[in-house]
Amino acid sequence: MFFLFIESLAALLPAFFLLRYIYRQDKVEKEPPRLLLKLFGFGCLSAVCALAGELMATEVLNGFVSAERSVYLWLEAFVVIAAIEEGAKLIFLRRCTWNERHFNYRFDGIVYAVFVSLGFAALENVMYVMGYGLSVALSRALLAVPAHMGFGVFMGYFYSRARLRKYRRNKRGVKVNLWLGFLSATLLHGFYDLCAMKGTTMATLVFIAFVVVMYQIVYRMVRNEAATDVPV
Repeated sequence: MFFLFIESLAALLPAFFLLRYIYRQDKVEKEPPRLLLKLFGFGCLSAVCALAGELMATEVLNGFVSAERSVYLWLEAFVVIAAIEEGAKLIFLRRCTWNERHFNYRFDGIVYAVFVSLGFAALENVMYVMGYGLSVALSRALLAVPAHMGFGVFMGYFYSRARLRKYRRNKRGVKVNLWLGFLSATLLHGFYDLCAMKGTTMATLVFIAFVVVMYQIVYRMVRNEAATDVPV
């Protein structure tokens, strides 16, 4: 029982640390804890839905493309994993917050998207640590969990701008920004997974460079969006 507690703690702490960081960056008007808890829970639920979708998509992919072909890995990374996971996050994010009365500042979109993404990452991390043990906890704390936050920041960046277009009655702007949020998160997620799954020396080097650059960009995005926050 004690070892199970340690594994759960190791799996959840990285997500909670990053949630605290994002929450503290929201300096104009803090979001209600009840709403944030709901978003985190929806993130966990999105992970369950995504897992079901990935299992079905894998069956379809296996029926059309041989696993020996190089295109298989690309389709698995960008479509089976990234598109389904980011799509599930966006669906729950929009369902929970699109008409939320507390969604009244631009940075709120990033807060909401990150809470959903880290809810997803937290449950996923628990499953990995329970399945593979504490040996994977450190690598996932440094890579997988922060990566999900990064994907969420990009999605939230465009999501808040879609919300702003809604109040300006710009339907095209809403659609464009929602798609940009989904596509940016999906492409980043897909490239991350592709490099990680290839396993070659070159792919590993590209992966490390990609992670370092993405983390720097995400950090600057968060700081800038928080410092220049405006009503929507």
